[in-house]
Amino acid sequence: MNLKKKLSLSLLMIVTCFAVLAGCGGDSAVVKVKIGEVTRSVFYAPEYVALSQNFFKDEGLDVELQTIPGGDKTMTALLSGAIDVALVGSETSIYVYQQGADDPVINFAQLTQRDGTFLFARTPDSAFTWDKVKGSTFLGQRQGGMPQMAGAFTLLNKGIDTASDLTLIQNIDFANIAGAFASGTGDYVQLFEPQASIFESEGRGQVVASFGVESGYLPYTVFMSKESYISKNKDTVQKFTNAIQRAQLWVKDHSAEEIADAVMPYFDKTDRNIVVSAISRYKDQDTYAVNPVIDDKEWNNLLDVINNAGELKERVPSGKIVDNTFAEKAESSIK
Repeated sequence: MNLKKKLSLSLLMIVTCFAVLAGCGGDSAVVKVKIGEVTRSVFYAPEYVALSQNFFKDEGLDVELQTIPGGDKTMTALLSGAIDVALVGSETSIYVYQQGADDPVINFAQLTQRDGTFLFARTPDSAFTWDKVKGSTFLGQRQGGMPQMAGAFTLLNKGIDTASDLTLIQNIDFANIAGAFASGTGDYVQLFEPQASIFESEGRGQVVASFGVESGYLPYTVFMSKESYISKNKDTVQKFTNAIQRAQLWVKDHSAEEIADAVMPYFDKTDRNIVVSAISRYKDQDTYAVNPVIDDKEWNNLLDVINNAGELKERVPSGKIVDNTFAEKAESSIK
């Protein structure tokens, strides 16, 4: 073999090796994604399952999770680029759209499909009826937030006018509502889990109704990002949504006890029995979505809830700020 042929063969082998290495290395590249969740709650169990069961990791994503209390602060972090993806109430994306944003926030994967709050009575009442709320002092949630709007929507449907039929308190920060009730404020309070189960275990009262059941199905908590981020990172958004779909199916197919064990690393200061109780309550009322798709019926119910609260300037068609392409692909390909 002459020198020219030897050089050609050597060059071919080198090129082939680089091609193989590049091919192997390309798929293994890890992409970092920063998530900001509006609060830490077992209400978001599928998110923690996706993390603890390595569903994000399996998709080649390195997910960094941080809790940013308050929907306004979470949205600010998203709009400023401090986080890539927000897990927050879908009403926040509507508020941004109503302000005429040049780079709107797009909902791409639903996590929960019901409101996550419960009506908690200071006095246990096994024979509770909604008319008993009339004349009471009701400790509600922040005005303009989904918990408050779902609560007001439910009360209206039960024939209760929050302006005249009860004393409504809603000027207490979300983080301080449970403490205010524990200190003696209010006859009824609107609580998320696991706080409701904690209060029951402490003998402070009883869950007597579910705002989630009463307000119906809606895209309550959704993963969203700026339109510009989604446009530039479609593969990453698809992988992210795939991981969420896997987590939702995992939650659907496992018991409250198994789910609790999977999420306990994120609730290390909470008693396991409380976590099991909270998850069981959410599973029983079909709170966790079984796929990330936001359908039109849910979206229209959301608009009704927001409109009832006087926070809707116009009915925003889902096509404006909802992109179901990633969710639909994940649902069809992951069983």
